[in-house]
Amino acid sequence: MKILLVILIAIFASNVQAQQLAQTPPMGWNSYNCFGSAVHEDEVKANADYMAAHLKPYGWQYIVVDFLWAYDNPPGSTVGNPYQSSLRDGSYIPWLSMDNYGRLLPNVNKFPSAFGGKGFKPLSDYVHSLGLKFGIHVMRGIPRQAVWAKTKVLGTDGITADQIADTTSTCGWLNHMYGLDMTKNGSQQYLNSLLQLYASWGVDFIKVDDISRPYHQAEIEGYKKAIENCGRPIVLSLSPGATPVKDSSNVIANANMWRMADDFWDNWKEIIAMMNYAKQWQGIGGPGHWPDCDMLQIGKLSKRGPVGHERYSRFTNDELRTHFTFWCIYQSPLMMGGNLPEDRPFDDSLLTNEEVIAVDQNAENPRCIFQDSTKAIWASNVLNSKQINIALFNFKDEAETISFPFKNIGNFKKARLRDLWKRNDIGIYKNKFQQTVNAHGTLLLRISPQ
Repeated sequence: MKILLVILIAIFASNVQAQQLAQTPPMGWNSYNCFGSAVHEDEVKANADYMAAHLKPYGWQYIVVDFLWAYDNPPGSTVGNPYQSSLRDGSYIPWLSMDNYGRLLPNVNKFPSAFGGKGFKPLSDYVHSLGLKFGIHVMRGIPRQAVWAKTKVLGTDGITADQIADTTSTCGWLNHMYGLDMTKNGSQQYLNSLLQLYASWGVDFIKVDDISRPYHQAEIEGYKKAIENCGRPIVLSLSPGATPVKDSSNVIANANMWRMADDFWDNWKEIIAMMNYAKQWQGIGGPGHWPDCDMLQIGKLSKRGPVGHERYSRFTNDELRTHFTFWCIYQSPLMMGGNLPEDRPFDDSLLTNEEVIAVDQNAENPRCIFQDSTKAIWASNVLNSKQINIALFNFKDEAETISFPFKNIGNFKKARLRDLWKRNDIGIYKNKFQQTVNAHGTLLLRISPQ
């Protein structure tokens, strides 16, 4: 009876922890935009070191290894989506690193500390030693090579991978996986075994890819159940978008963050498009569940693919500030896409402005006040306060004066305004405010009604 009570208490504590995850939008770094499928352990450590030394005091905490860490990346495979080939006997090349239960393992050529079956535990321990949290990217489903090899499913009485795979459910841009038939006995056990493995590695965050578009409800619910039973609180992120808005109630119940759109890159028109996606999800985000605008295209990108040549973000400084401002006013998760050790001073000035970050982390009810083809005005409320955050965006190719009457955002006629990017008070205004905003630029204010 005593043992049963201890088990029940542990399960209850795990579920409570899971419900308390991501009370504010997660903040961190993800390897995809700068290293594609080819990030190496030393590069992950370098980004973790940089975050701990420069960004951690401002709330940045997750270090996420993205995309195909089980793949060896032979020559010529570093750009785009690396495919496997089938041999005559049905096996696959290159062979992904995998255990006897069909669970992928880090490739030791890219992650040497994983040698000897240690998995990501040594790298996770390193990240945790810096006071940060560790995350990984995974593809939905079960490896095709596990299906070919008929690997056993851990926690079952002889069920094998080929018995639980849905071979008609495939990813349109990568051929490594089959979906899971969640109606089959053994499918949930397979997901449970994955999360037990990830928990043993010390994983704090998983980004599940090829699951949100189309919306694979049964598998999403399966990941949530597996997390709840793994004994460790783990943030669940869903990718890519556009996640269907009609499934909002289900995604809120099962995920901590989900993509609203396809991959976002350093193209000015994509910022405006993201605002349009965000309006569809307006009013749905909140503690524990956040619509995700995708990674921040700031700093050094595409060092080994996946899109375009190696470069610093193509956004101008004004566009970079607009980019970061919108992610914050909308309360999107903030995941840096650039290689942190190569940050320029201006890049770090964006990531270390505590007043701007507070707009992302300490607010509620982000909403569009006005938007047309030339400008947009977004607002949110400061938590436990009468203060209001407001962001003005100029879409035009030249400077433009943008104004807004106070009556459009609240029942007051006089207010003190503070410029959050400049971190200074700009005065008390009556009835309305207006200011010239640079081309493709932004102004972010905190309004204190008087």
